[in-house]
Amino acid sequence: MGLIQRWTRRWRRPPAIPDALWSDMLGGLPFLGRLTPAEQDRLRGLCAHFLAEKEFHGAHGLVVTDAMALSIAVQACLPLLGMCLPGGQPPRQPCDLLDWYGDFVGIVVQPGAVLARREVKDATGVVHQYTEALAGEAMDGGPLMLSWEDVSAAGEVAERGHNVVIHEFVHKMDMHDIALGEHPGGSPPLPRGFLGHAQERDARAHWQRVMKSAFDRFTEAVSLAERFGGETPWLDDYAATSPAEFFAVTCEAYFVNRERFGTEFPELLPLYDGLFRVNA
Repeated sequence: MGLIQRWTRRWRRPPAIPDALWSDMLGGLPFLGRLTPAEQDRLRGLCAHFLAEKEFHGAHGLVVTDAMALSIAVQACLPLLGMCLPGGQPPRQPCDLLDWYGDFVGIVVQPGAVLARREVKDATGVVHQYTEALAGEAMDGGPLMLSWEDVSAAGEVAERGHNVVIHEFVHKMDMHDIALGEHPGGSPPLPRGFLGHAQERDARAHWQRVMKSAFDRFTEAVSLAERFGGETPWLDDYAATSPAEFFAVTCEAYFVNRERFGTEFPELLPLYDGLFRVNA
């Protein structure tokens, strides 16, 4: 994120979000009800800057309305409210937190899920091709795609810990500062002094140790459910596919159903509070 762009953001006066539109948005997303009035005001300001920076493109004839764009902005900016900057320092102004999303401008909104062709090579070198239905996709250094069908269901699926917007934007955080060709690993940049660790390497080691334990526990539960008819985990078993997906899926639940998340993943609650609520 360049200094020129940051200063431009600080001095910019984006158009205000109309009261009626904002009120309707708060009413349609029940998980925003736990925010304090001050947090709601900060979120509103972040959303105004977000909408001024990002470009929305409807695919297959979809027209992205102001309400649709605001819905995406609100859910994308929610994780930023209590964070530090990617470099670990507190923000001078709340709008500086949009540095987390500074590597892209375009957001493509599809009417529904997109079928994508995938190719993977197994351990023996055999290439397997398959089709995957995508509700969203974040590309490192590139645009972000979302299915409006899934975005618009955010209020209904929050009880199950689902939120496609948060999922994809958290992926963007996880991609921050990774080298070209690398894949995110569920380990985003951490704030300075994370959970009392003076050294960055100690903070990173603690994060990875706790995350690996939780990921292993979850993947074992998924395996037991699939192979032996054990109890089905609360969260989508897609979280078991990789540490990066585990991070994104659990972050969805953390923001939209904190109570259930704390019950299911008590070891992750202080970890995520230390990342997302350090300046709350």
